[in-house]
Parts: sequence; structure tokens; C-alpha cells
Amino acid sequence: MATGKELTPTDYINHHLTFFRKDLGGADGGFWAIHVDTLVMTLVAGVLAFGFLWWVTRKATSAVPSRTQAFVELAIGFVDDQVKGIYHGESKLVAPLALTTFVLVLMLNAMDFLPVDIMAWIHEHVFHQHTWRNVPTADINTTFALALSVFGLMIFYSIKVKGLGGWLHELISAPFGLKPLWASPFLLFANLLFQIVEYLSKPLSHSLRLYGNMYAGEIIFLLLGMWAATGVVGVVVGGVLNLGWAIFHILIVALQAYIFMMLTIVYISMAHEHH
Repeated sequence: MATGKELTPTDYINHHLTFFRKDLGGADGGFWAIHVDTLVMTLVAGVLAFGFLWWVTRKATSAVPSRTQAFVELAIGFVDDQVKGIYHGESKLVAPLALTTFVLVLMLNAMDFLPVDIMAWIHEHVFHQHTWRNVPTADINTTFALALSVFGLMIFYSIKVKGLGGWLHELISAPFGLKPLWASPFLLFANLLFQIVEYLSKPLSHSLRLYGNMYAGEIIFLLLGMWAATGVVGVVVGGVLNLGWAIFHILIVALQAYIFMMLTIVYISMAHEHH
């Protein structure tokens, strides 16, 4: 980092946690801003992930499959089995959506394996960017965007399956019903309150769970990376600890992608249910 001075631990962490941000509200910033690094890294991860799948399917054969084809077929079969175990509707969109969600989130999470300091050096000296974050899912804007996309699909399927009138009726009649008649105003208020809480909690929990885990993982990598500033012993110890955390982090990266995919299937499946 070309700061001209030795960074304190606080400076080091703050530097790595600063987005490459373009403010749309003028020189003083404002609410509207674009995290350019998040958008670019998401685009790169998406092109790599789905480009790889396109390349494999383009070379797919009905004869003895290659190891790469077998791996992709195994992954697709795994996702398809998860969908069949939860979703019993007729839509042909759910399985591809689940696969897309799983692959994309897995790839976005995997950006956390890029070496922090090496990537910072590359961004600064090759691309001349002093601030750049590599993990899109450690940006709450990304996880909320993904969760709100699923939320929008859930509302869409609810209205498609039940009709607008049926969906609105469910909002005011579930879970307590509207009888007896004398208590219907109170029941309507209670039903609507419960429905609002349920609807709001879904995108919140969906997004914050993924964000919290990936942000915490990024922080731990940064804390371990500070060992390198303590000398040769620190480099060795930090390297060992980083390797250990990276191996364990593989489980977190895959598990969070799996959980996000499963919640996506569950929410869309719930949209097809009638109370």
C-alpha cells in the first residue's frame, strides 16, 4: 500500500474493509452510491461460474463422461434432489433457480479465498485502485439484493397461484381466521400484523445470515494476516493459521451457499401453500 507510513492494525483492517465507492449524491456523498468493486467482482464470479458450466455442457456427451462432466452432473443431480424433496409444485423454474442461486452464491463466497494482501498489492499496483474488496457477499447490499430477488419471486408465485384476491384474503385471514364475526376486526389486525412480521423477517434473515458469516470470515482472514507484520516467525505462524482457517472456511463457504439455496426453495414452496 502506497501510504508512505506503517499502518496500525486499525488502519490495516479499515483499508481492507473500504469499498471502491462512487457516490451519486455529489462530492459530499449521500445515500445513493455504487460499490464498484462489488459489482465488478460479482460480474467476474458470475462469468467464471456460468462460463464454466456452459463450457462443460457444450462438450457434454452421452458416452462415458469426463471427470468434469461427471462432477457437474453430480452437482445438478444433488440440487435437483433437494428441490424435489421440498417443492411439489409444477413450475419448471424452481430447479434452475435453485441451481443458479447455489452456483452464484458459492462462487461469490469463494472470492474469500483470494489472498488478502496479495490481491491488495495487485489492485493497487496493477489496477491503481487503493481500495477494493474481493468478496461480494461480505457486502450487505449484495446479500439484500439476492434476498429481495427471492422475496419478489415469492410474492409473484403467491399471487400467481392464489390470485390477487386470494393472496390479499390470506394476508388478513391467516393464521387466526376471521371468526367469530364480532372479533373479526381484532383478528384482522392480528393476522395482518403477523403476516407483515413474517414477510419482513424472510428477506432479513435470508440476507443477514449470509452477510454475517462471510463478513466474519473476511475479518478473521485480516486478523490472521496481521501476523505477517511481526517478523519471520509471524509469517510462518500466520501462514499456518491462514491455511487452517482456509480449510475450515471451505465448509462455511459451501454451507452458506447451500443454506441460501434451501431457503430460496422453501420460500417459493411456501408461496404455493394455501392457509
